[in-house]
Amino acid sequence: MKIRVVSSKEEIGTLKESEEIVHLAFRPSNKDIFKLIISCPNVKAVHIPSSYKKTISSSAQMYLSMEGIALLEGDVWGHRKDINEYSEISPRVFDHIKELRSEGLSEQDIIEKVARESGLSSDLVTFFMTN
Repeated sequence: MKIRVVSSKEEIGTLKESEEIVHLAFRPSNKDIFKLIISCPNVKAVHIPSSYKKTISSSAQMYLSMEGIALLEGDVWGHRKDINEYSEISPRVFDHIKELRSEGLSEQDIIEKVARESGLSSDLVTFFMTN
């Protein structure tokens, strides 16, 4: 699974229509959110740092919700944008989720364990488990 990392407002126009998860590494305005949705009609989730999520307007949150797009909180740790514009989630994470499910762990225990072990945000792990 790939997460497209967007560092600036100017990059939104360069996104492919096929992007499904986009991490915004800047504080997006309502206009930026709407431009993102228009540029990427197949987007399923917008991932932003927790400090920025607190500043997203309620109208933008409601718009994303109406469009069926998840607003996820978290960071993309250790990613170097100058090397690759995508942050990759290892298939091992998904295998580990399946393994923990087969062991009978509760959804919440799986989320906490995978988030702790992988360094992914609990919002992102929850999204992966439900989609």
